[in-house]
Amino acid sequence: MGKHIPPFNNNNEPIIDINDETTPLCYFNSVLLKQGEEYTYQLEDYESAVVLAAGTCNIEAGQHSFSDIGQRTSVWDGDPAAVYVPPGMSVTVSCTSEQADIMIAGGRYDASSEKKELTPFCIDPEETDKVQYGSDDTKTHRKIKHILGQKNAGCRGRLLVSELFTVGAGGWSGFPPHKHDTERGEEETRFEEVYQFRFNPDHGFGAQFLYEHHDDHGPVYHVKTGSVIAIDKGYHPSVAAPGYEMYYFTIIVGESSQSLVQYFDPNHAYQVETIPGIKDMVAKFK
Repeated sequence: MGKHIPPFNNNNEPIIDINDETTPLCYFNSVLLKQGEEYTYQLEDYESAVVLAAGTCNIEAGQHSFSDIGQRTSVWDGDPAAVYVPPGMSVTVSCTSEQADIMIAGGRYDASSEKKELTPFCIDPEETDKVQYGSDDTKTHRKIKHILGQKNAGCRGRLLVSELFTVGAGGWSGFPPHKHDTERGEEETRFEEVYQFRFNPDHGFGAQFLYEHHDDHGPVYHVKTGSVIAIDKGYHPSVAAPGYEMYYFTIIVGESSQSLVQYFDPNHAYQVETIPGIKDMVAKFK
């Protein structure tokens, strides 16, 4: 059930590759470039999004060109910029700033089976769909920046990409605990999920919980900047240590649905009614 990949130097090679043993619907690569360097990739059966964590790049996707994507200095500074790429299209990312920190999110998708014609498009920082919920009192204060979500649902397949932040010094995310591993119509949809964590200050840390049944115990992983979690099933709340802000880049891919429907752990579901704004958060994923 799920896995933790501790931080390591991936040398621009995929961290979650195609047909991954745990989350085969998902793809994730973290790419670091210096000025003048390029990175090229092509994913035949996966749609993708090239997201600038920091720096500026020119991006070519097939015959489409996008210039000066990204302006921020880090994920803690401003909103993300990204380019969506349909399956099978060759992509070249060229660094034009001193350096660039790039995250590539992918989701398995057969556009032909749904007779959907997809084309590349840019998501500018001001187009980020934002939602903030929770409270300091409940230790659940969180901010979400949706890159691929409701606003561009007609232009993508089943790939959802977001940036999530704990707000303030420490606190809980993914709470009340929820899962999305079974197709049950309006009650729950099956999505696989991949996170990459970062902390502010950088030496911060947190914990990722995974458990399959609401009365079971599961593994708890010590996560730091660069840690990756792959989730195929089960409940998966996380927490940041006091004094540290936690960020995680989130890739969520549906098996057959475009709308994410979360099922809350019955032991804790009543807190949906007590945590401010959580229903707005849930609605944004549908």
